[in-house]
Amino acid sequence: MAQFPSPGRRPPSDVKVVVIDYQSGNLRSVAKALESVGAHPVVTEDPEEVNSAGALILPGVGSGRAAMKALESRDLIQPIKNYIAQSRPFLGVCLGLQLLLDETEEGDAPCMGIVRGRVKRLPAGLKVPHMGWNSVDFAAPHPVFQGIPESSHFYFVHSYYAAPDISDGVAGTTNYGIPFCSAYARDNLVATQFHPEKSGAVGLQIYRNFLDFAHTHSS
Repeated sequence: MAQFPSPGRRPPSDVKVVVIDYQSGNLRSVAKALESVGAHPVVTEDPEEVNSAGALILPGVGSGRAAMKALESRDLIQPIKNYIAQSRPFLGVCLGLQLLLDETEEGDAPCMGIVRGRVKRLPAGLKVPHMGWNSVDFAAPHPVFQGIPESSHFYFVHSYYAAPDISDGVAGTTNYGIPFCSAYARDNLVATQFHPEKSGAVGLQIYRNFLDFAHTHSS
């Protein structure tokens, strides 16, 4: 993983933060969390807004197949892939992590293919969805996770999990019957299975760090 400078503490208002709206998640919670750390997010389904973003966030809950259809119908898939390929700051949340992989078992649907791997259902015998607070053990440093204490607890709601083909990029793991990837970070690309916007102070710190990380890239 590439090494990054520590994020600064400049006011974040000059970074254009775009939250993708594809009718698949509690966008208001994400927007409120961003506003609380100083951002003025643009919540949109317009591909041109994605192209002009200084920081891009893909939230989401629900079905992977339905989410991919919603992104496709809005002509958002290629702009998202182009944005990430240009090494620009990206944060995926919950379904926004899973959609980065090659495919999902949920409906046997193709995803965006940005991260090699498959989205799998949590094993039989476990109560699903996995819902509530659980700890994350961070395995690799990244500026977006700077200052987050080891084994901090975050809020989860999911029945499927991302299973990357290789461990490089798996920045955090959580145990729920099995250990699974709950945080992914590779250069400009960061994503979490948990919901930072529902995770109290440590969740807000992740959003704050992400804005600082975007400043580092834009300066």
